[in-house]
Amino acid sequence: MNLLLVEDEVKLSEALTVLIGRAGYTVETALDGLTALQMTRENKYDVIVLDRMLPRLDGLSVLKEMRKEKNDTPVLLLTAKDEPSERVAGLEAGADDYLIKPFFTEELLARIKVLTRRSEKKSTENIIESGGITLYPLHGEALLKGKTKIQLTVKETALLSLLMQNQGQVVTKERIMEKIWGYNSDAGIANVDLYIYYLRKKLNLTNIRTIRGIGYSFEEEQ
Repeated sequence: MNLLLVEDEVKLSEALTVLIGRAGYTVETALDGLTALQMTRENKYDVIVLDRMLPRLDGLSVLKEMRKEKNDTPVLLLTAKDEPSERVAGLEAGADDYLIKPFFTEELLARIKVLTRRSEKKSTENIIESGGITLYPLHGEALLKGKTKIQLTVKETALLSLLMQNQGQVVTKERIMEKIWGYNSDAGIANVDLYIYYLRKKLNLTNIRTIRGIGYSFEEEQ
């Protein structure tokens, strides 16, 4: 299981990395909010442990942006603030659980384990199969013809999922931009073509048909 730990206190981050790693997780770390947000866009995690107070971009802003981008990875929010209003703010931003500092390490591991189970359950409920591809959206993995496993980025996963769920239908570039990047994104429409190129190259796909000037369609394997 892959876990992202976002904590700006270096010594605490190092200690938690060892602790969580011993519990059987592969741990990646970020020391600030902007780095963490970029990592969630490029990688798929089973659980994220996110500190509330971070440099460059605070934890709540990271969380809100993740949810806006349709990233539903379970998030455990860490905070030194114990006020009810702070807890409510965290939960409303999209946190799945909330833990007050200082905490017992046993409780941290127990809460991570609960979120891991939730992630595993959602993973089995969201498998998409079409055109010789089995897609595991929550793990960012595609299985080709039941044999070859390919790791995808968050946006590659979201794009392939959108196309597979609309097999045989034309999905316009405008709809793809709205679903994958959001209304307020600064990304240009050319990003759609670029990520289609990434998918075709990474998965050696012939399933994605270009509808010139309109968008793309996912078909049965050619």
